[in-house]
Amino acid sequence: MSGFRCGTIGIAGRPNTGKSSLLNRLVGQKLSSVSARAQTTRHLITGIITTDDAQLIFVDSPGLPENTKNALHRVLGRRSNEAVRDTDVVMLVMEVGRVLAGDRAVLARIPEDRTVVAVINKVDRIAHSGDLLPHLEKVSKLRAFHAIVPVSARTGRNLPELLRVLREALPEAPAQYPVDQLTDRDERFFAAEALREKLFRTLGAELPYRCEVVIDSFKEDGALRRIEASILVERDSQKGIVVGRDGAMLKKIGTEARRDLEKLFGGKVYLGLWVKVRSGWSDDEQILRRLGYG
Repeated sequence: MSGFRCGTIGIAGRPNTGKSSLLNRLVGQKLSSVSARAQTTRHLITGIITTDDAQLIFVDSPGLPENTKNALHRVLGRRSNEAVRDTDVVMLVMEVGRVLAGDRAVLARIPEDRTVVAVINKVDRIAHSGDLLPHLEKVSKLRAFHAIVPVSARTGRNLPELLRVLREALPEAPAQYPVDQLTDRDERFFAAEALREKLFRTLGAELPYRCEVVIDSFKEDGALRRIEASILVERDSQKGIVVGRDGAMLKKIGTEARRDLEKLFGGKVYLGLWVKVRSGWSDDEQILRRLGYG
C-alpha cells in the first residue's frame, strides 16, 4: 500500500541499559530475557510491531561483557555487529545521566552510513525535566543522530513518540510478516530463554556466565506442553550451586520459569530439569555450534 513503511531496527547498547526491557515493553510481550546481569541476551531476537501504516521489525542484540574473551564472547560480538550492520535503522539505547566508555565503544561499531536513533532510557529516574537537558546536549555531540528520544521502558513514558520517530526512519516497503505475528522465534527457543533468565536472576552473584540451557524435548500433549531441559555448567562446584541443598535451588528456578512459560504460552507446562557438567563448553566453537551459536 502507498506510504506503508517496513524495515528492521537493530537494538544496540552496552549491557544493562535496558535494551531487552524496552523491546518487551514496545511489543507488549516478554520476548527477550531481562535481568540485572550482562549477557542475559545471547541470541538475536526479533520482535514485530504492525500498525495500519507500518511494520517495525526489532532485532535485540547481546550486550557484551568487558572482561570475557572466550569463544562465546566472540560469537556474541559477531551477533551484536549483525544487529548494527545489517538493519535499516539502529536504535542505540543509553542510560540517562551518563555516557560511559562502553556506550562509545558500541557507537564506534555502528557504520557511519547507518541511520541511528539515540534512545535515552530510564528517564523516570530524573525528578525534573530540566535536569535532562544537559545530558541530551552531551549525547548530541557524539554523532549526527536521526533523533534523540528520552524514554522509560519501565513506565512506558514517551514510547509512542519513539515509535513515530522509528517509523519515519524506515523505508517505504510492504510488510514482511503477518499482522498478528510478534516474533520469528518458536516456543522451544523461549523455553530456553526463560530458564536462562531465572538462572541469572537467582544465581547471578554466585554463578559465572558459563552456564547454558539446552531444550532436550518439547512436546505438546493436548493443552499441556511437556518440556525436558538440561542446564550446562563447566564444573562440579557449579552444578552444586544450581542444584542447591536437597535440590531446593533447582526446584525454585524450575517453578519460576514454568510460571513465566505458562503465562507466555497461555496453558499448562510440565518442566523437567537436569544439570550436566560440560567442561569448557563456552570456549569450544564446536559445542557452541551444536548449541545454536553458529
